[in-house]
Order: sequence, then C-alpha cells, then structure tokens
Amino acid sequence: MILSIRDLHAFYGQSHILHGVDLDVAEGEIVSLLGRNGVGRSTLCKAIMGLLPPQGSVRYRDKEMVGLRADLIARAGIGYVPEDRQVFPTLTVRQNLELGLKRAGKFGRWTFDDVFRLFPNLAARQNNPAGVLSGGEQQMLTMCRTLMGDPDLVLIDEPTEGLAPLLVEQVGVLLAEIASRGVAILLVEQKLTIALKISHRLYVMGHGKIVFEGTPDDLNANAGVRQEWLEV
Repeated sequence: MILSIRDLHAFYGQSHILHGVDLDVAEGEIVSLLGRNGVGRSTLCKAIMGLLPPQGSVRYRDKEMVGLRADLIARAGIGYVPEDRQVFPTLTVRQNLELGLKRAGKFGRWTFDDVFRLFPNLAARQNNPAGVLSGGEQQMLTMCRTLMGDPDLVLIDEPTEGLAPLLVEQVGVLLAEIASRGVAILLVEQKLTIALKISHRLYVMGHGKIVFEGTPDDLNANAGVRQEWLEV
C-alpha cells in the first residue's frame, strides 16, 4: 500500500471530527471517499497533509507522516488539491504552474505541454493573471499545479464542486490521465456517478467514521448504505 491510515482521530478545538478512521490506497489506485458534507472527509485530507495535527497513524510508503510538517509530507510525494481553489491571482497561469515544481526547471511526469494539451483553456490564457480565470478554470489550474510537483499520490478534495457539466467531464478525463501515469488518487467527491465510474474502490464516511468499504459494484448493490449515508 502506498497509503495506510490506522485509527486516525482529529479535532477542531474541542470538537472530535475523525473517530478512528482506517483507510488504504494501493499504488496507482483510484479510491473515492464519499459522504455528505460535514462528515469529516476534508478534515481527513488535512490530517494526512499535516495541516491539522491528528492522532493515530498515517503511513506513506511505510514511513510515518504524523508529526511531520506539511512541506515535508509534500516533498515525500503526496500532492494535495484543496477544495477552495488556492491560486495566486496576480501571477500568470504559467507562473502558477511553475510554483508547483519542486525544483525550478526540473520536470517529472508532467510538463507544460501535458497540461495545455489536456486543458486548451489554460494554454490560451497561460500569460493571463490567474485571478481573471473562471472558477472552473481556477480549479483546473490548482489540480495541474499540484501535478507539476510529480507526486505519487494525490489527494483531491471536491474537484467538481460548482463546475459546469463540460468541465466536470474534463475533470474525469484528467483523473483518468493521472491514474494512467501510475499516480494513486484519493478522491473526495460528492457526485456518485463520477466516483462509481472511475474508482477501483470506495469508502463511505459518516459521523467521522468509515461506514462502508467496497468496489463500485458493491456500493451499487447496497441500496441501504446509499440511502442512509449518501442520498439527500
């Protein structure tokens, strides 16, 4: 396993958010983490990245990450795409992408050409300030900037939130492309159709705990889990 999480707890002040989460991601695997808003999925991503000090174990390539600074976790090979589209608005699209490189001018699996081929909109606007991009384009830029750091595992939090259907489709294409290059993905996603289509395995979270683990076929066959933990 590239990522193994055991008995993970996390708190915001006095609020106990994660209650003993166990989760695994294998090399090159797409794993989706599903659940309603507020159940702790984004908190789990932040705990993995060291942005929130957790209790328990987060092992990446069999090395313990709990207690490390976020920059060291990123350098170890974990990329993180937060849900709030953190672009640098006054820098150009191309400069934002350059910031994703671990070393200036040193490329791994991903180059400018790769990004611009996947997202022609970014190519057309590569010299424009990132702040003038649409929300969807900023989401694409945030994902691509993370990839420029050449991670082996990417945590992607709600990439399709608020996007137009065409951009949702482009996100699906990008996720498939990421996986095809051997990069593992932990995807926090609200849209069940996307998760079922691209995931190898799925976890469902409820009240800070994992309440279901299985394949897309397993979840499709389990109407009770979908009704209790996913459907509005």
